[in-house]
This record gives sequence, C-alpha cells and structure tokens, in this order.
Amino acid sequence: MSNSLIEERYRGDCEKCFGLCCAALPFAKSADFAVNKDAGTPCTNLQADYRCGIHRDLRNKGFRGCTVYDCFGAGQQVSQYTYSGKDWRQNPHLAKEMFDVLPVMQQLYEMLAYLSEALQLEDTKSIHEQLFKAKQDIEQLTNQEPQLLLELDVSKHRAYVNDLFIQASRLVRSKVKGNKENNKLNKVLKRRDHIGARLSGIDLRGADLRGFLFIAADLRGADLRYADVIGADFRDADLSGANLNGCIFLTQAQVNSAAGDKQTSLPPSVEMPEHWNRKA
Repeated sequence: MSNSLIEERYRGDCEKCFGLCCAALPFAKSADFAVNKDAGTPCTNLQADYRCGIHRDLRNKGFRGCTVYDCFGAGQQVSQYTYSGKDWRQNPHLAKEMFDVLPVMQQLYEMLAYLSEALQLEDTKSIHEQLFKAKQDIEQLTNQEPQLLLELDVSKHRAYVNDLFIQASRLVRSKVKGNKENNKLNKVLKRRDHIGARLSGIDLRGADLRGFLFIAADLRGADLRYADVIGADFRDADLSGANLNGCIFLTQAQVNSAAGDKQTSLPPSVEMPEHWNRKA
C-alpha cells in the first residue's frame, strides 16, 4: 500500500524467498497447526518452487498459524542478500546456517519495521534524529556475514530500540485527553491478561497495551485509536466494528490473527484480511 507507514522492504515477499519460514521454523500440532514439524524440516506443503501448495486454503486445512507469521522482510533479505541468491536445496551445506540466521534476521527486521513506522509519525518529530540513527545502526547489522549475525546479542539491540519505542508511544498517546478518569479503562490496565474478556464498546484510546493478552476477547466496537499495541496478542479476538485508526505498532500478523468485519476501521499500515471478507 502506497500510504503505509511501514516501508515495503519490511514486508514479507515470498516470491523472493526460498521458503525459509516453511523449513526453518518448528510448530506443534494445535489449533494453529494440523501436524507437528521440527525445526529444519521442510513442511510437507512446501513445493519444489518454494511456494506453499495450500496457500489459498491454509485456514481450512488446519494451518492458521502460517497466516499470522510475519518475517517483516527477513526472508528475502536472507535469501537474496545474505546468501546472494543461493538456495538451501541446491546448497545443502548452507541449509542449517540459513535456517539459524532467519530468526535473528527476523528480529532485526521487526525492529526496523517499528522504527520505520515511528519515523513516519508527526508526533515523534522531537526524536526523529534518534530514531533515524537507530534505524541506520540496525540496518548495518542486517548486512553482516552469517557468522556475525549468529553471534549478535539481539537482546541488547532490542533494549536499545525499545527505549525509543516507549518514547514514541508516549508522544503519540499524549494527544488523547481526558481518559485518565475512565474507570473501566483503568481497570483493564491493571492487568495484562484479558483472555476471553468481554470488552465490547470499551474506550481504549491512547492506552498502553504493550504485550497485553486479548486472546478470544470480545472487542466489538472498541475504540483503540492511538493505543500502543506492540506485542499485544489478538488471536481470535473479535474486532468487528472496532476502531484501530491511529493505533501504533500494529502489524498485519496481529490483524490476521483476529476476527473482524468491513466495519472495522484499520490504519493504513495494514489491510483487511481475506477471512474477514468471508465473514462479512
């Protein structure tokens, strides 16, 4: 989307990737996956051309978890740049290393995606210089050789950018006035676990919802404008009619994991999932 707050390079492009997530990552038989798969073992649905054989029917086939994974563009970076277009099938001696590099790169690209969004926000102008410097630093890390990537202390770099994300969040959320006296909101903010909670119509404007659990929660008609939802879990949450405009650090994967309808208002950084269309 041309009006997205996240640059296209921080969006997964499966056409330029060697199906790395389909081979590198493990998953367990559950509501999200129909079978067990070990790390480093290619999914049985992965075809010779690195495309998914059931891509259009993942949810109905029991692979809903695949529809909510987001590499943030790390897959194509590893495939086309870190390994210069060498795929793991034709170069089996590189396979394990490529699979190990992917999750490191994914974390770096996730940071870059959030930094990219923060830099596009008018409210964060006062820290744009710091955000830009951090973005440059992380981008340099992504261009390193595989061995150096594997030796990275990713948690150190996460702590570095997280301080900036907190500052950006406060600057954006400060525009919401008069919500401190919202008793229902204050009650919600006292704990992070809202699994299955009935929160329809709740006013969450400008709330700090970082890492909150809204799994299977009823958020129909909720107002989440300018809320910080970095790391929030919306799996199976009902966002029908909810307003998420201005919501910061919301990813496509978070939206894909939830339920919603055509009345759900989304920011320009994400698109309405196909399964919402079917529901509507």
